[in-house]
Amino acid sequence: MQRPPQEDFSLKETKPHLGGGKITGDKLTSTYDLVEQMQYLYVRVVKAKDLPVKDVTGSCDPYVEVRLGNYKGTTRHFEKKSNPEWNQVFAFSKDRIQASVLEVTIKDKDVVKDDFMGRVLFDLNEVPKRVPPDSPLAPQWYRLEDRKNDKVKGELMLAVWMGTQADEAFPEAWHSDAAAVSGADGLSNIRSKVYLSPKLWYLRVNVIEAQDLQPSDKSRFPEVYVKAILGNQALRTRVSMNKSINPMWNEDLMFVAAEPFEEPLILSVEDRVAPNKDEVLGRCAVPLQYVDRRLDHKPVNTRWFNLEKHVLVEGEKKKEVKFASRIHMRICLEGGYHVLDESTHYSSDLRPTAKQLWKAPIGVLELGILNAHGLSPMKTKDGRATTDAYCVAKYGQKWVRTRTIIDSFAPKWNEQYTWEVFDPCTVITIGVFDNCHLQSGDKSGRDSRIGKVRIRLSTLETDRVYTHSYPLLVLHPSGVKKMGEIHMAVRFTCSSLLNMMHMYSQPLLPKMHYIHPLTVSQLDSLRHQATQIVSTRLTRAEPALRKEVVEYMLDVGSHMWSMRRSKANFFRIMGVLSGLIAVGKWFDQICNWKNPITTVLIHILFLILVLYPELILPTIFLYLFLIGVWYYRWRPRHPPHMDTRLSCADNAHPDELDEEFDTFPTSRPADIVRMRYDRLRSIAGRIQTVVGDLATQGERLQSLLSWRDPRATALFVIFCLVAAIVLYVTPFQVVALLTGFYVLRHPRFRYKLPSVPLNFFRRLPARTDCML
Repeated sequence: MQRPPQEDFSLKETKPHLGGGKITGDKLTSTYDLVEQMQYLYVRVVKAKDLPVKDVTGSCDPYVEVRLGNYKGTTRHFEKKSNPEWNQVFAFSKDRIQASVLEVTIKDKDVVKDDFMGRVLFDLNEVPKRVPPDSPLAPQWYRLEDRKNDKVKGELMLAVWMGTQADEAFPEAWHSDAAAVSGADGLSNIRSKVYLSPKLWYLRVNVIEAQDLQPSDKSRFPEVYVKAILGNQALRTRVSMNKSINPMWNEDLMFVAAEPFEEPLILSVEDRVAPNKDEVLGRCAVPLQYVDRRLDHKPVNTRWFNLEKHVLVEGEKKKEVKFASRIHMRICLEGGYHVLDESTHYSSDLRPTAKQLWKAPIGVLELGILNAHGLSPMKTKDGRATTDAYCVAKYGQKWVRTRTIIDSFAPKWNEQYTWEVFDPCTVITIGVFDNCHLQSGDKSGRDSRIGKVRIRLSTLETDRVYTHSYPLLVLHPSGVKKMGEIHMAVRFTCSSLLNMMHMYSQPLLPKMHYIHPLTVSQLDSLRHQATQIVSTRLTRAEPALRKEVVEYMLDVGSHMWSMRRSKANFFRIMGVLSGLIAVGKWFDQICNWKNPITTVLIHILFLILVLYPELILPTIFLYLFLIGVWYYRWRPRHPPHMDTRLSCADNAHPDELDEEFDTFPTSRPADIVRMRYDRLRSIAGRIQTVVGDLATQGERLQSLLSWRDPRATALFVIFCLVAAIVLYVTPFQVVALLTGFYVLRHPRFRYKLPSVPLNFFRRLPARTDCML
C-alpha cells in the first residue's frame, strides 16, 4: 500500500482572522475572539393575531413559511387557532444568501393544498445589525399583505436582524444549512450542546462478619461468602476461613456509583453447597442515599443489617420474620478519591469527588473550533459520497458538542468554549465524528470516528493564542490514514502564576490515593466501570452523546495487547536510554584517548573535583543550568500532536494491525490465531531470557556473602578486610585519584581481556542450576 508522505501528517501554524481581526499571538479580550465571525440573517417568528378564517368551521390551521431565495423554513402548525404563538428562530448564513428580499408567509394547513393567508416582505438592505452584548431586538407587529401588496386582515409579530454566531438565538435556531434534516429528533441531533459527566463516587463496602446464619444442611460446616451487586457490577469476597454460622471476612469491595443514585446495593450471603451449586442464606438492600460520605482516612461507623431470605418484589407484602440473620459491614462513599474514568496518561481532571476538597481554579482554558478541511467521505447518500461532521471536546466533567454541518468536506463551525483549569498537567481531547442520526427515528447507525487531537495544557505558554491546523489521523486495519485537518485556536490564561507554580509541588492525585492506595487491578476494573457508567448516562441525554463517541474520547480498549504499541514503547525506552548510552560511548572514547586534548582536560577537571569535592554538586547543577539555557533557543513553539513515527503506525505490518483490531475474545480463524500465538510465544521467550539474565546477575550479588561457593566467598571476605584496612589508613582523595587515573589510563596500558573483578563476578554461582 502506498503511504502518504510524512509531511502530510505535520502540524501547521495558521493566521486566521479571529474576532474580526488578524491574530498574531497577542491576548484578546472580546467575546468570541478565538473564532472567525460568521454573519447570519435571523428571523424570529413570535406570534400572529386576527387571522382570517378560511373554512366552514370558523377556524384555521396556521403555520409560517420563511423563504429566502432557494432556502425555506417552516414553523409547526396549530390546529383551529386564529391567535397562534410559535416563538421560533430561523438563521440564514450570509455567505449563501442569493436573494435581496426576505418573504415571511402565513399559510393555512390543508389536506389538498395549503391556502395563502398573507405575507410580510423585508428588503435585506434595510435589516438592522445587532452584535452582543446589545440587548435582543424587540419584535414588532407587521400587517399582512396579499400577493398584490395590499393590506389584508391579520398581523404577525416578527424580529429580523443581522448577527453573528455569538447571538443568543444561534444555538436553538433552525439553520438553512440543515434544511435537508427532517423531524424534531433529527434537528435536535445536529445542534450544539454542552453535557456534564455524572458525579462519580467510589463505594467502599467493608464486609466484616455475619451472625446466626441458617444453612439448610445442619450436618456440614458452611462455606460462606458474600456477593455484592450494584447495577451491572458484581463482586464477591473469599470463602470465610472459619466455617461456622458466624463467619468473618474483614474484606473490602470497591464499586463505582454515580449521582443521582438510582440503584441500591444488593448483598447476599451464600453457602457453597457443591462445586456448581450455591445456596442463598440471606439478602439485604442498602439505598446509597443514606450511606455515609467520607472525606478523609478516618473510618466511618459500622452497622448491622438484617438478612432476608427473599428479595421483595414491588407490590409484595413483607412476611413477618421472628428471627433474622445479620451481617456486619462498614459502607461509605469515598469523597477523597478521584474516580478515574480516563486513561491516567490523558487525564483532564484530577480533583477529588467531594466538592469541599476542591481548590480554587488557577486559570481558564479557551478553545475555538474554527473549521476542518479535506475530510474523507464517510458514507454515501443518494448515490454520492458525503460527510456530516461535528466535533466533541472533553475537559474535566464538561463535554461540548458543536453543531453538525450537513454534507460538507470543509465544515465551518466557529464555536468557542471555556473551561476552568484546576491543574496545568491535564489534557483536553477533541474528536471529530460523522453524524449518522440525521433522520428522525434513525437509531441503528453508529457515528463514525474521523480523528482525534490531544493538547496538554502544561505545554502551552500562558496568555498566548495558538492557531494551528491539526492532522486527523485514524488507524485502520489497512494502516494509518489521514482523514483531514481540523483548525483550532487555543488559549490558556493563568489567573495566578504563583498558584500554578505551587501546583508542581503537589501530588498529582488526591491524598487518599497515597494514604489508602488502590491496587492496579482494582484501578483497572474501577476505570472500566466508570467509563461504562459515563457512556450510559451521556447516551440517555437529549440529544444523546453516543456510546461509541464517549468510548473513543475516553480511550476505552487502549490497554489491549498490540504489537505496534509494544514496539513503540520499546523504542521510547531506547530513546530515553539513548542519552545514557551516548554518555557511555563518550566516556569510552575518553578512556581510550581518541582525542588526547579532551582526555587531558578531563584529567584536570577530575583532579580539581577530587581535591575540592565541595565543587562536585555545584558543578553538576551549573552544567544542567547552562544546558537548559542553551536549549531555550530551540524550545518547542507548537503544541505536540499525534506522531505516526513514534507510534510505529507508518510501517506497521498488516497482520499486526489486524490483530490489534481483533475482538476480545478473538473472532479470527484458528490457523491465524495459532500463528499469532506462536509469534507471541517467541517474543515472550526473548523477554523471559532477559528477565532470567537480570535475575542471574542479582543472585550472583547475593552469593558474594552466602557461602554458596565457599572459595569465592572466602576470597571476597578477605578482600573486604584488606580493603577496609587500606581505606582506613589511606586518605580518600588519594584513593579516588588512583582509581580515576587507573580508569582513564592510556590504551598502551590496557588489555583486551576482561578485568579481574569482572572475571570473579562471572564465576559466582546463581540459582539457574536449580531451575527445571
